[in-house]
Amino acid sequence: MNIKIIGSGSYLPDNKINNANFEDRIFLDEAGEPIKYPESIIGKFKDITGIEERRYANNDQVASDLASIAAERAITNADIDQETLDYIIVAHNYGDVPYGKVQSDTVPSLATRVKKKLGIRNPHCIAYDLLFGCPGWNEGVIQANAFIKSGMAKRCMVIGTETLSRVVDPYDRDSMIYADGAGAVIVEATTEEAGLLSFESATYAFDEADYLYFGGSFNSQHEEGTRYIKMKGRKIYEFALSKVPLAMQVCIEKANLDINAIKKILIHQANEKMDEAIISRFYGLYHMQPPEDIMPMSIHKFGNSSVATIPTLYDLIRQGKIEGHSFNKNDIILFASVGAGMNINAFTYRL
Repeated sequence: MNIKIIGSGSYLPDNKINNANFEDRIFLDEAGEPIKYPESIIGKFKDITGIEERRYANNDQVASDLASIAAERAITNADIDQETLDYIIVAHNYGDVPYGKVQSDTVPSLATRVKKKLGIRNPHCIAYDLLFGCPGWNEGVIQANAFIKSGMAKRCMVIGTETLSRVVDPYDRDSMIYADGAGAVIVEATTEEAGLLSFESATYAFDEADYLYFGGSFNSQHEEGTRYIKMKGRKIYEFALSKVPLAMQVCIEKANLDINAIKKILIHQANEKMDEAIISRFYGLYHMQPPEDIMPMSIHKFGNSSVATIPTLYDLIRQGKIEGHSFNKNDIILFASVGAGMNINAFTYRL
C-alpha cells in the first residue's frame, strides 16, 4: 500500500506588490544604520532572489482564510466528500495574524478553524497544526503517509499556509522576500505502483537553531517590544548548500532510483540563486549538470510564502500555469525544502 495525491488546490491573493513598492524604503543594517548601495537596491535584490513581485493577503484575510480557500479547491479537484477526511494537517509558522496587529492567534488551531470554515461535522476528522519551518508542508505529507500506512487513516488533507507580510520588519531589506499564500493536497491509500517512494527528514539544532528567529526591528524606535521574522542569510545559504543536496541524494538511494529518472524537482521557493546552487550541488554529486527544465520556479511572481511555496507550485503546474512545465503519468518528482529549525526534508513521488 502507498499514498497518492488525488487532488490539489491553491490560493494566491490578488494583491500584487511589485518591487517598485520598496524603491523609496529606507532599509537599515543590524546596527540601525542606513544601507547604501552604488546601484538601485531593487535591481540588486532581483538579481539575487529572482523576485519581481509577491502577493499579500487582503486586509480582511488571515492565514486560515487562505488555507480554507485552497482546501475547498483541493476537495473540489479531488471530487470527494469532505466528511471522508480522516486528518486535516495544516503547516504554518505564525498562526493567524490580523492586518495591523502584532499578536499571533493560534487558539483554536488553524486546522480546527479550517475544518469549521469547511463545515465538516465528522468528529473523527482529526485537525492539527504542524510547525516545522518552511519544510512544514513536506513534513505533513510524510506524516500523512505514516497515518495511512499504519492503518490510522485512509484519506488526509495537507495544507501549507502563511501570511509572512504580517511579521516582517519594514526596515529590514529581507522583508522584500516574503509573501502570502496557501496550497493544499488530498492524499489517500492506493495499491497503484505510484505515490510516495521515499523520504528523508532531519533537524539540525545544535549550532543552527537560531539561523531563523524572531527579533526586534533594526529601527530601535519602531514599535519597541514587537518582534519580526529575522534570518542569518549567509549561514542559511551555506547550511542549505551543505545539507539539502545530501538529503535529496538519500531519497534517490532509498527509492533505488537513477538520477536520470527524476523529471522535476520542486524545491522550496526561498531564493532563486540559492535554489539554483542547491540543484547544481545535487547534480554535482553525480558528476552531472542539471537539465535545463528540471526546476520549475514560481518565486518570480509569488515570492517566498514559506510552507505554501511547494504546494502552490505543485498545483500551478497541475493547472498548466507554469510556462514550460507539466506533469505526465509515471513522472518521478523530487520534493525538497529547508527552513527554520533548522529543518530539511525531501521525498520522491511517482505520478
